[in-house]
Amino acid sequence: MNHVQFFPHFFLFLFFQYQLFFVFSLSPDGLALLSLKSAVDQPHDGSAFSDWNENDSTPCRWSGISCMNVTGNPDPRVVGIAVSAKNLRGYIPSELGSLVYLRRLNLHTNNFYGSIPVQLFNATSLHSIFLYSNNLSGSFPPSICNIPSLRILDLSNNSLSGPIADNLKNCKQLQRLILARNKFSGEIRTGIWPEFENLVQLDLSSNELSGSIPEDIGELKTLSGTLNLSFNHLSGRIPKSLGNLPVTLSFDLRNNNLSGEIPQTGTFSNQGPTAFLNNPRLCGFPLQKSCRNSEQSSPDSPNSAPAYDNNSKKGLSPGLIILISLADAAVIAFIGLVIVYVYWKKNENSNGCSCTGKRKLGSNEKSHLCSFPCINGFKNNDSEVEEPEKSEGAGKGEGELVAIDKGFSFELDELLRASAYVLGKSGLGIVYKVVLGNGVPVAVRRLGEGGEQRYKEFAAEVQAIGKVKHPNVVRLRAYYWAPDEKLLISNFISNGNLANALRVYVVRLGQNGQPSPSLSWSIRLRIAKGTARGLAYLHECSPRKFVHGDIKPSNILLDNDFQPYIADFGLNRLINITGNNPSSSGGLMGAALPYIKSSQTERTNNYRAPEAKIPGSRPTQKWDVYSFGVVLLELITGKSPEPSPSTSTAMEVPDLVRWVRKGFEEENPLSDMVDPSLLQEVHAKKEVLAVFRVALTCNEGDPEIRPRMKTVSENLERI
Repeated sequence: MNHVQFFPHFFLFLFFQYQLFFVFSLSPDGLALLSLKSAVDQPHDGSAFSDWNENDSTPCRWSGISCMNVTGNPDPRVVGIAVSAKNLRGYIPSELGSLVYLRRLNLHTNNFYGSIPVQLFNATSLHSIFLYSNNLSGSFPPSICNIPSLRILDLSNNSLSGPIADNLKNCKQLQRLILARNKFSGEIRTGIWPEFENLVQLDLSSNELSGSIPEDIGELKTLSGTLNLSFNHLSGRIPKSLGNLPVTLSFDLRNNNLSGEIPQTGTFSNQGPTAFLNNPRLCGFPLQKSCRNSEQSSPDSPNSAPAYDNNSKKGLSPGLIILISLADAAVIAFIGLVIVYVYWKKNENSNGCSCTGKRKLGSNEKSHLCSFPCINGFKNNDSEVEEPEKSEGAGKGEGELVAIDKGFSFELDELLRASAYVLGKSGLGIVYKVVLGNGVPVAVRRLGEGGEQRYKEFAAEVQAIGKVKHPNVVRLRAYYWAPDEKLLISNFISNGNLANALRVYVVRLGQNGQPSPSLSWSIRLRIAKGTARGLAYLHECSPRKFVHGDIKPSNILLDNDFQPYIADFGLNRLINITGNNPSSSGGLMGAALPYIKSSQTERTNNYRAPEAKIPGSRPTQKWDVYSFGVVLLELITGKSPEPSPSTSTAMEVPDLVRWVRKGFEEENPLSDMVDPSLLQEVHAKKEVLAVFRVALTCNEGDPEIRPRMKTVSENLERI
């Protein structure tokens, strides 16, 4: 009997020992990470931890985990946790503090709640903490500055409360402190800010901070971008010491209770009125509010009662009011009739269709281009971008030329008969310049021959591109669809691209008889600002919030005034839909237009972000930010990160970002890094340094640290 009972218990014991063996075969770092998985409430989206298996010997292959070999340790150690935007709900476990080599903690944009555990700061190798956009509560962690090398602390958009601790001054290595959109209260302490020698970003906005702005914030000489103290309850005068901050810095002091005259020294001279809005008792330039008038109209002034005109009580007679109303109505009716007549005449011949229902493509067939029926002789079109209807069989027979933009109309035969030549050839197709019969040039891009079964997908993508309308983005005007041909017709930009402009200098004699390049500093700054505006629009305001994915000088076109236009956005998706090689021979345009061998050949793209070079990675907006930063460096230095047959080796620096960073670290003279053709423009020195700073923030290796293009554009506009 005893033996019978013994064997089941024995085998059960062996089973548990077997399980424990596999659990404890996992490294200590892996066990600490499993505490994070256990801390997340169930149910949750299991994809975040789907490969976090306790039977593994190491966590280094788990999603979101990065490791590296550390001196003195035979096994790689965990140095990064990136589990962001996974809709996880739970608490942050204190066991993460045992990851002694952890450098980067990224749990942002989830639903973590509770306080930040004090034990977390036992991970003394941390240099970046991203906990923004969660539901964390409690006070500012007092022991956070026990971490000696902390560089970035972003706790924004949580529910943290209480004062900002005095011992924050011990975080001397901080570069970015972002505490916005919390419930921090009390005064901003003095004596903290002189300790920060490397702080480039300070954002305390949208809290409940009160009291005055400390004078010693003016000692933060490394700040760049924006000093943001907006949407608090700060009061008193603005310290004059803020004028000692870097010239390129901008203030955001909106929505406070600040009073008195805005100082007019140093950095204040570069601020716009928006920096000081919604401070009722603030006066002076750049606000349109005189301090003298402010004192006279102050609520505290005994003489501030409103003065009324003696005739103010005399109103207009009822008869005069009726006559004025009738006259207004008659004028409005007349204007309305004129507008209706002009609109009818315009739409009778626009958009490749008319109310007769005939297509303007050299055919008598019913038009598929009119997206709205004719009503009472007028075309009912309220949309700026046409949404052409298409039958299920579209794309299998005759091709369709579809006008996307209002007022843009021409016939297909006219396109094919027009004079044309090749502008460029790349993996995104051949681009032709075509001069229409009315003398208007357009750019025609040939996408390929495939994808005949995916018309609706293609049309939807093209319509999204067509809705993008910005002064610094190339505008799509029409497209052609047929089984053996897909074409995009867009505005032709007359002055080539930035890549060619940087290589070919048009020499002209200046007043002193010396040669000067066409790309002066003011022109380069104009190109940088315009490109940033266009790219910020694509990221933030366009219908699809586009990612370009291939920002480089050859995709930045220039007009005769050197205004930039971003080209080729959205094309990768269209190429995938057509599923064919756009540069192959044959097809409608291949037969009708002459082929000229292009000098633009495919090269290694050194404008891409480091993470973009990982196979299988998908483009992000932060890719574009990095690429734009490289373009900025090329504008300043005149050196290309890509080899070209037309440039000398002295003008090529394959790792341009590293070359510039090394130059600043070694404190090389500015003349060693700036394009020699700009050295005569002495007045631009401060502006050049400011653009260098913007570029290098774009070129941070960590994509989370890079700013949004909107911020980049705002910073450039202030230069």
